Amino acid sequence: MFIALVPFALLLLLGGIRGWYKTTDLKEWTIWDMVFLAGFAVLLMVRWMNPTISYAEKFMDHAFLASMMRSPGISPLDPWYAGGTLSVYYYLGYWMVATVGLLTGTPSSIAFNLGLPMILGMCAVSLYAIGRLIVPRVPWIPLLPFILANPSFILHVLQGEALGSVLWDSTRTIANTINEFPLFSFLWGDLHPHVMGLFVQVFLILLLVLALVSWGKMTKYSRLVLAVLIALALGSMPPMNTWDVLIYAPILLVVGAVLAWRERKNNSRWIGNAALFFVGIPVLSVLLYLPYYLMLQSAGVGGVMLVTSPSAPLEFLLVHGLFLAVLYLMLGRDIIARPILIILAFPFVLTGYVAAAFAVVPLIYLINKREQRPSYLLVAVGLVIIIVCEIVYLKDNMGELYYRMNTVFKCYLPAWILMGTGISLMIGKWWTERNCDLHLPTRVIAIIAVIILLVTPLVLHLDYGFGGMTLDGLAYVETMHPEDAAALPFLRNLSSPEILIEAEGGDYTYFSRISSFTGIPAVIGMPFHEYMWRGNTARVSERVADIREIYENPSRTVPLMQKYNATLLYVGPAERERYHVSLPVQGLSAIYNQSGVQVYRLQPSLLSP
Repeated sequence: MFIALVPFALLLLLGGIRGWYKTTDLKEWTIWDMVFLAGFAVLLMVRWMNPTISYAEKFMDHAFLASMMRSPGISPLDPWYAGGTLSVYYYLGYWMVATVGLLTGTPSSIAFNLGLPMILGMCAVSLYAIGRLIVPRVPWIPLLPFILANPSFILHVLQGEALGSVLWDSTRTIANTINEFPLFSFLWGDLHPHVMGLFVQVFLILLLVLALVSWGKMTKYSRLVLAVLIALALGSMPPMNTWDVLIYAPILLVVGAVLAWRERKNNSRWIGNAALFFVGIPVLSVLLYLPYYLMLQSAGVGGVMLVTSPSAPLEFLLVHGLFLAVLYLMLGRDIIARPILIILAFPFVLTGYVAAAFAVVPLIYLINKREQRPSYLLVAVGLVIIIVCEIVYLKDNMGELYYRMNTVFKCYLPAWILMGTGISLMIGKWWTERNCDLHLPTRVIAIIAVIILLVTPLVLHLDYGFGGMTLDGLAYVETMHPEDAAALPFLRNLSSPEILIEAEGGDYTYFSRISSFTGIPAVIGMPFHEYMWRGNTARVSERVADIREIYENPSRTVPLMQKYNATLLYVGPAERERYHVSLPVQGLSAIYNQSGVQVYRLQPSLLSP
């Protein structure tokens, strides 16, 4: 990983020799550092108040991070399936955070809480850059989607619910689905792929908007550089959060079609644009990340299926109503001028997809507009996404009740980003066209907003009872689970490759915590997750049964540990709660015994060669 720093050091040296870093330029560039630091500081305060790695997907997120920092390698070791790797899951976001943690000497439990602030800071830079491109007088406005909540959130607040409940309930509005929005995702604090991938999304949006705005004025060299950056961003999506590429690859093709259409009178140019965006960039995006694709062994999805129970219209509006209301207002004149176009939404109503019809209407009028604006394209694509999610879904193994949960979950967040960014740009354009002097007021508003966002976490105390005011996500273990906390330093200092036996207690529980906290692979952890990734119930169930046998049947303890090449056996309060622990007299050596926790090592003579 340290070798990866060499190209950057060489570029820095080259820039110094060639005089790239002039004092005037550095002063001008400080705005970008301030934008990053504003986003970073806001979320850093939130994580400082609520740092715990304790609920939701946090155990999983930290398990991946700790595993990579303990044993960096490609593909990373799966911390919950000893002998397996994370080639079954998209892991680039974790690798990115783990790399920064290793290079800076930051423990995984602290790197965990620095990861999301870093992501938000990078998102803020790209969104601000989009604002500078499209609405330079109000460049902060594209950041609005990241601080807005959906109408369901507002409704729950008005009903007097506690803020913690409001956050959760507002993202479970449409029955049997998840409807996250960025504000929730960052406050909730899971260092999860759908959140880490946000910075790639907004960076790619920035690049595509830049292409739409400036392609005709660019030199061939500039176009080439932009094309490579687009390929770099697009290609990172499958290993970062695979669902995103299903949305942004088609957007790339739409942008390519628009650029080719603009050059339709020049055969060589339109053919060149089409070839670059339809062939060149997609092929390069795959080649840049080819090792990942070659090692990928994910269970994948089982095809595209028809939605049989569309969203209830009210639930749909409680998720998307804010953006739809703004669109209807801004398109009001178009609707009044040509009301006949509304009839195109009737087929959706007649076939039972009433909720989708609410989004079809503004989509029709955006498509009908003669003027081409990047904001229109972003909003239109966002509308298409939420319409498609009403009609079809990608089949996975979530079961019959939650059959469309993942599709809605993973597609709604990009839809929010696209619609929110596009609508913000539309508002900014409308605002600046009024010729108001907005330069000073927008700066003042931006500063006030950052101050409010910094202070808010201190007032709300969003620690969910685990305690805060630290960046160590495992600090709470010392008070809530002191027995485990005392054993963790000992286990982390074991430098040799290890495989761990610990209690398995289902998903989203405190079990599987030692592998998560240390990065030492366990034979099995959070089994439903492993079933989701590997698509093999029998093997997962076999491991669950074997763990019980190891703890409860002394005659089977050593043979089963040998079966999985396990070197360590952990016995703590969770293991005694889960099993009737009965271990053999021979074959195991106690290497740790403090505070009610015993760690045994399989005797070296019994280990597989």
